[in-house]
Amino acid sequence: MAEFFGVLGDPNRWRILSALALSEMRVGELAAAVAMSESAVSHQLRILRATRLVSYRKQGRNVLYCLKDDHVFNLYREASDHLDEPPEE
Repeated sequence: MAEFFGVLGDPNRWRILSALALSEMRVGELAAAVAMSESAVSHQLRILRATRLVSYRKQGRNVLYCLKDDHVFNLYREASDHLDEPPEE
């Protein structure tokens, strides 16, 4: 579990997950959305796929990436909601 959450500790990976929480995308679209090179995004996607956070499907010549399943989306949403809460006094 520590390794899993370690993968989530990278801000670039969170930005990629944030973009994929909105819709599935190709590498080029993701790179533009998160202001990273396509090579860097591909590298991060390999890590996210190995951790089963992201999956892909081929559509003709295109490869579309998305969040693996509802568990990943819910994890992302819960973390986002938690961070949006006002601090306790």
